Order: sequence, then structure tokens, then C-alpha cells
Amino acid sequence: MLAFYNEQHGQHRGRFEMFRGEMVPCFEKPERADLVLAEFARRGLGRIVTPHGVPLVSLERIHTPRYLHFLRNAWSEWIALDPANAGKDAFPAVWPVRSLRDDIEPENFCARMGLYSMDSGTPLTAGTWIAAKTGADCAVNAAHALHLGERGTFALTRPPGHHAGADFFGGYCFLNNAALAAQHLLDDGAKQVAILDIDYHHGNGTQSIFYGRDDVLFVSIHGDPLTEFPFYLGHADETGKGAGLGYNMNLPLAAGATPAQWFAALETACIRIGSYAPDALVVSLGVDTWAGDPISRFALQSADFLRIGERIGYLGLPTAFVFEGGYAVDEIGINVANVLEGFETTA
Repeated sequence: MLAFYNEQHGQHRGRFEMFRGEMVPCFEKPERADLVLAEFARRGLGRIVTPHGVPLVSLERIHTPRYLHFLRNAWSEWIALDPANAGKDAFPAVWPVRSLRDDIEPENFCARMGLYSMDSGTPLTAGTWIAAKTGADCAVNAAHALHLGERGTFALTRPPGHHAGADFFGGYCFLNNAALAAQHLLDDGAKQVAILDIDYHHGNGTQSIFYGRDDVLFVSIHGDPLTEFPFYLGHADETGKGAGLGYNMNLPLAAGATPAQWFAALETACIRIGSYAPDALVVSLGVDTWAGDPISRFALQSADFLRIGERIGYLGLPTAFVFEGGYAVDEIGINVANVLEGFETTA
């Protein structure tokens, strides 16, 4: 397996995030990717390579130019407001909620930051753009390697991506790596692609990007949005619209769901993907479904992640895995590597 590693991911290192009413140290931190890299190498799961840079036009296949322009320049604008801001992360403070306009971009930086964000838990730092852009490079390279004949690839990057929409960031995500990978597969000649999101939190950004399309099937297993982030998307009745009707499947599970319940949902997801018969598969690989994760409430054990990889492997599809969530840092490398090893055993 080829693993495309984001050597710049550590440039994004948030100091704090807003969590349950107080500022706490960030759960999404560089050690997450470092431990996965170490375990991948220790097991000899494949070759670790540096991605080639991709042009901004590739990002514009998913994200709006206006949003990308903001993200590229946000830190310099933040510093221009006050040089002392160099010692602080940038957070949004206002948002254009219902009845307010979002079609006009304000001149005020804080207002624009709110325009392009969905929460107050995703700090923007000095290195956010370079880390996110190089992560997108990893995802596009992982997709392109499937086109060149690889059976399985891995985009080992952070910050994660599946909460990022076409024109907003949030949920620790800035660029939607899974969506970029899927779109690149289509641009490489695939007729249809499936995305399987197994992160604990619903991939609201990915769903919204492809919701009206039938060339990308999106299937997600996640915590019920009635109680779990991102709250406002991910219900079972969201099945697509227009040409995309029937090409979106959400399988929400109650907090505390058992491994048996989770694997039943995975089987439903795999049957749907099999019936769609895609040319390739992208997996949003979050391992925050592990029982000890600090901000999630499922009960999977480390051995279960081997089973997950095996089941995905038995779909028999060229598959790009894209690293998403998982915040129990000591165990994260084991759990991610178990998925990839399980996949590889089906070769």
C-alpha cells in the first residue's frame, strides 16, 4: 500500500478549542498523524511517499474560489489587524444564521471568518493553509495512484477534512480531502465513485458537496445527530435531491451503540456500495468509534478495526483511505493500522 504522508501537517497546531463552554487544549493535534505513521512503518504495511503538489484549480473542483482565497490569506489578515495576534489562534465570533445574508462578503475580517466557518472549535493558525493544502495534495495523489493501478492507498494527513464544505470550515476541517479524492477519480475517468465515511461524526461537508449528484454515492455510519456533532445533518431521511436522489445513505446510531449494531450498519453500507458498483471507493477513515475516544461514544475495540478493513477489502474495489478523526492518541496508530492491515489481508 502506498501511504502519502503530509510532512507539513505539524504546521497546523492549534493551542485551544472551545469545548462544552470552556477553552481546552485541542483534541486534534499533530501527535495523531505521527503515531499512525510510526505504526504503519513498524508493521511494514507499505511504502511511505511524499505527494506531488497539485494546482489550486484542482481544489476549485470542490471548493469555491472565494473560500480558497480567504483561507490562503486569513492568517496574514489576522496579523495585520494587530501584530500581537501572532501569539493567538483566530476564532470566529459571528455567523450569518437564518435570515442573514451570506451572498455578500463583508470587508471586516471577523465577519468574513464567520461567513466561512461553522463552529467555534476549529482554530485557524499560522500554518493552517500549508497543512491543509499539503493534505489535499495527499488525497489527490492517493486517488491518482488508484488510476495508475494501485489496489489500495492511504492519505496520511491532518487536519481532517470531511466536515469542510464547498465554502466553509469547521469540525477541525478546512479542505475536504475525501471529496477531492473522489472528484479526482472522476476526472481521471471513473464513471462513478463511492465514499464510505466511518468516522464517529457525520461527514456533513462531504454530503453537502455531492448531495445533488449521482456520480458519487455517499454512505455514512455515525453518531445520531440528535445528540452528536455536527447536529444539523446526518439524519436517515437525507437521501439526496434532484439527480442525487437515492445516492446518499445515512446510518445514524445512538450513542453507546454496540459493536454488533455498528457492524450491522457496516454490512448495510457495503451491500449498498456493492449494488452501486462504483469504479473506486474512498473511505473517510475515522477511528473515533473506538471505545476509549474522549469525544465520541461508540464501543469498538482495537480488534474490530481489523474486521472493518477486511469487510471493506472484500468489496474488491480500488480503495483510497483518507485519515479523518480519532482522538485517543495512544491507541490511534494501532486502530488505523488495523484497518489497513485488514484490508491488505484480502488481496
